[in-house]
Amino acid sequence: MSCVDKFVDKIISADNDYQELDRVFLYNQICALVGDDNHQDGSDLKESLIQTAIKNKLIDDSQTAKEILNDQLMSFLTPLPSRVNQKFWNLYQKSPESATNYFYQMSQDNDYIKVKAIAKNISYQTKTDYGNLEITINLSKPEKDPKAIAAAGKNKQTGYPKCQLCLENEGYLGRLDYPARSNHRVIRFTLGGQTWGFQYSPYAYFSEHAIFLNTKHVPMVINQHTFNNLIEITQIFPQYFVGSNADLPIVGGSMLSHDHYQGGKHVFPMMKAPIDRPIEIGVDGVDAGIVKWPMSTIRLTSKHPDELVKAANLIHEYWMNYSDKSVNVVAHTGEIRHHTVTPIAYRSQDKYVLDIVLRDNQTSAKYPDGIFHPHADVQHIKKENIGLIEVMGRAILPARLKDELKEVERYVLGLPNQMAEYHKTWADQLKQKYDFTSDNVSEIVEKETGLVFARVLEDAGVFKWNATGQRAFDKFIESIH
Repeated sequence: MSCVDKFVDKIISADNDYQELDRVFLYNQICALVGDDNHQDGSDLKESLIQTAIKNKLIDDSQTAKEILNDQLMSFLTPLPSRVNQKFWNLYQKSPESATNYFYQMSQDNDYIKVKAIAKNISYQTKTDYGNLEITINLSKPEKDPKAIAAAGKNKQTGYPKCQLCLENEGYLGRLDYPARSNHRVIRFTLGGQTWGFQYSPYAYFSEHAIFLNTKHVPMVINQHTFNNLIEITQIFPQYFVGSNADLPIVGGSMLSHDHYQGGKHVFPMMKAPIDRPIEIGVDGVDAGIVKWPMSTIRLTSKHPDELVKAANLIHEYWMNYSDKSVNVVAHTGEIRHHTVTPIAYRSQDKYVLDIVLRDNQTSAKYPDGIFHPHADVQHIKKENIGLIEVMGRAILPARLKDELKEVERYVLGLPNQMAEYHKTWADQLKQKYDFTSDNVSEIVEKETGLVFARVLEDAGVFKWNATGQRAFDKFIESIH
């Protein structure tokens, strides 16, 4: 039996839209993609089909071409969007978790969520003054294909889809400079009176990493409507947290051009952090406190969603125009706005929780990358923007560190090494601090990398955890009344 025949068997037996009557049609459709000479053997049926297509010269032996064909093949195993949505909302009547369990499993089974790639990520925890921070080195996203980059530069840009979060990605073939999405499906739901989409992240950073996206390509914005939407999502999906990246560069995420939120089934270190001291916001039915966390966070808790949104909006409005030059906090430079928030919503038993993280995106001569951004001495570990996930205490560190930290280990052990020069100051400090051996070096370097991430978060914190910073934080709280 050919690999195409075997794959057709798999399609027909799957939970999708095809039946035995469709066998000849499916055979011809798959042959059109991989070619007629398809008697390759192998334990991985999909890989055999991809190699068949290369052998038959229907695709190049390139990463991009293989990804596009992979997702085309997996689309045959995936129900149509209408059917996925129908099944999701039918299961939702049983429970929200039944619906998300189905959709999450399907998104893994059809290789939309890159399970094998995600498994390559390095992940561990580091104990700090703020609890156990989560450290990950992101190895799952493939490196850009140089051939694809070169070829894409010669191609005319279509502007379709407008970005990788647009609804138009559902079923999109992909191209040299754009990811394949043939097997991508999006759940539609109503949020704030508008149609939104719900999907999972292909390269998930945590369990059930969900994305909630506006079906219109409109920019990120933080306002009262945002707080309402976040609370409403926790009502629709009570098992998930949900948060929004800030709506300004430096302190925002990487996709400011499309309004969206991130969520999922994960309890982040920030969510476990205790209240340092209670505060009074002046909204009945809402408990408020300053969280013991490196980034300046106000936690609001209430059984009453409307009152919670009212309190969040009050903090936001005051913060947008609040300045305290004694701690470098400046709301505006002329017409340029510097202040925004990173809000995170979740459920705690019968209450709603809304964490409001204060953000300031100023730059200065001393800190050209951002006054409240990782400073130069920690950028050897992390120099990218501190977005929603990292705000909550989960580091997404660059893939380069996998090999670079091994060279740091060799350096501190006095072995021949190729350590990057930008790690030298840090590595020398570690040599002064520890007596390294081959048995302890990896554990110490991991721990110290985690402590650098704690410093990264402290740099991004507006009101520092010292007497001056906390007095300034209290002063801001008092200004709200």
